[in-house]
Amino acid sequence: MSSGAYIVEGYKVGEILNEGKTKIVYDHPSYRKHCVLWSKDRITAGNGVKAHDIEGKGEISNTTNGQVFQLLKTAGISTHYVESYGSKAFIALKCQMLPIEWVIRRLAFGSFLRRNVGVPEGYRFSPPKQETFFKDDANHDPQWSEEQIVSAKFELNGLVIGQDEIDIMRRTALVVFEILERAWQTKNCTLVDMKVEFGIDVDGNIVLADIIDSDCWRLWPSGDKRLMVDKETYHVLTDVTASDLDTVKQNFTWVSKQLDDIIPQKDHLVVVLMGSASDTRHSEKIATSCRSLGLNVVLRVTSAHKGSEETLRIVRKYESVIQNLIFVVVEGRSNGLGAVVSGSTNYPVINCPPVESNSSLNFPSELGCILNPEAAARHAATILGLGSFMVWSKLRAKDLNSFITLKKADKKLLKEGSSDWI
Repeated sequence: MSSGAYIVEGYKVGEILNEGKTKIVYDHPSYRKHCVLWSKDRITAGNGVKAHDIEGKGEISNTTNGQVFQLLKTAGISTHYVESYGSKAFIALKCQMLPIEWVIRRLAFGSFLRRNVGVPEGYRFSPPKQETFFKDDANHDPQWSEEQIVSAKFELNGLVIGQDEIDIMRRTALVVFEILERAWQTKNCTLVDMKVEFGIDVDGNIVLADIIDSDCWRLWPSGDKRLMVDKETYHVLTDVTASDLDTVKQNFTWVSKQLDDIIPQKDHLVVVLMGSASDTRHSEKIATSCRSLGLNVVLRVTSAHKGSEETLRIVRKYESVIQNLIFVVVEGRSNGLGAVVSGSTNYPVINCPPVESNSSLNFPSELGCILNPEAAARHAATILGLGSFMVWSKLRAKDLNSFITLKKADKKLLKEGSSDWI
């Protein structure tokens, strides 16, 4: 064992970097850029004023956290999560944490009602309401404005937190909430509100960090507050009994089990029909863009002019085996294939002819076309996203990442220009 490495419950960890009420952060014993986050069998409320041990909570928390971060990473969100490291811990990118909690609310509840007298419980925010709180137990985590955060000039791993960084975190927090909200809707559960935190990794990147488990959100099955299965069930208790703690544990376990299969099966298909093999390059661009959005794709070659019966046979075959179906038609020299398929099916048909082929862009009435392969793929994803929260989530994350890229590019250009105008 290398110097500074220890064995905790059978797992090798490094020195303790930080310890909170419900977790311990260890240095990674082998990798400089990584750490190990260990969940305790501990639940607290009121900034630690109320606290109890619940045997097995650490394992439940770690499992839930892993499920949530894997879901978000699948969607395309940048996070610190790397992989599980035993039943109570996971490996993460080492970060310096911004001491700000981002709270996102769909329904008015809890402290929001106390701070905003007159707003009825359950008032629905659209878009979700976002609030920020400075992490300060001694002062009960006071609410902070964005101006206060900017003025604090936090510097973490060489990155000074300014308005651009706040804009990125605000947008990311919203997308994270919306993705998880959609995910829980598949289980007929209402995500009332949640909190997230961000860290800056050793390379200066903003990533979603810390732990996301049942301590971090309010969750109401069937939208019924009486059925709540989150930390609120512990928070409202005055005299806490062993039976109460067992109920809390059962609720947290239920949440984790629901997350086991929350990512839906890939029950959809995009069929790219090309008029000839010469359209393959254009069709492959469409397929690549579709796959980047998590779509299942198959490419077929068929000609409406030389084999109309075969074309219709292919269409009918896919219609008979799958409901969430989209056809993308590519034909280089004429638009016969697109017209035939569009007129022969009630499923969505996206016509995407290659522009360089000099094909006619005139289609029969009601049958338009999309010229860009990426746009065709996105159009297919927006349709399939109506029935798949993960496809919708990938689109949402893709837009978020484009926003972040533009923000970083603008900041870099402004810095290089050293403008005196702002």
